[in-house]
Amino acid sequence: MQYILIADDNNDITDILSVYVKKEGYEPIIAKDGVMAEDMFFKYEPAAVLLDVMMPFKDGYEVCKSIRQKSAVPIILITARGEDYDKIMGLDIGADDYVVKPFSPSEVMARLRAVLRRINRDEVSADSDSVLRINNMEVNLDEYSFMVDGKKIPLTKKEVETMWTLAGNPNKVFTRDNLLDSLWGYDYYGDSRTVDSHIKRLRAKIDSVEHPAWSIKTIWGVGYKFAINEEDM
Repeated sequence: MQYILIADDNNDITDILSVYVKKEGYEPIIAKDGVMAEDMFFKYEPAAVLLDVMMPFKDGYEVCKSIRQKSAVPIILITARGEDYDKIMGLDIGADDYVVKPFSPSEVMARLRAVLRRINRDEVSADSDSVLRINNMEVNLDEYSFMVDGKKIPLTKKEVETMWTLAGNPNKVFTRDNLLDSLWGYDYYGDSRTVDSHIKRLRAKIDSVEHPAWSIKTIWGVGYKFAINEEDM
């Protein structure tokens, strides 16, 4: 039996989501605060996590960070705050998607199915070829790690996937919509600002080390590409 962890201090929300999770063929496990959510995650190793942001003892952001340090399990944040900053912050710390309260349980299940499909697709891809090396850079999808000159650069799961997508297609221009669809899925409701903020934070991390042979280039009015400088290869 596969589990879905539902972490929320609102009984009405956990009750209704539990009903829908069971309909999807999973066994729900419930946590009422952030500390309990962490404990239950590492005890049951669920297939996915539905995680409320505002919880007692530890908020959802802290729990998400803790889980993401050790697992690439899909995480959907549930938040009453629908501002772009809150959404982007959640995605940047490693969440796969977010749902804003009040929500439709059917929408949550659609997003859950989408992130589970994506993780299954990534696992199939990783089985065939999970390590990408270009010059002094290595992206490893098995370990969700990113290294430059043998030094590990701490990236979120989504940032590693971004580097895999861009670097795996050198000099190909991806529009912002391409990246939204590829990285967050067709069921994701976001806009170009999500991509721009995501790339900005990714660049800030990778630019902490030297990489003259490659870079993420902005194609103004279009999107981004992974550019290779042949002279420095």
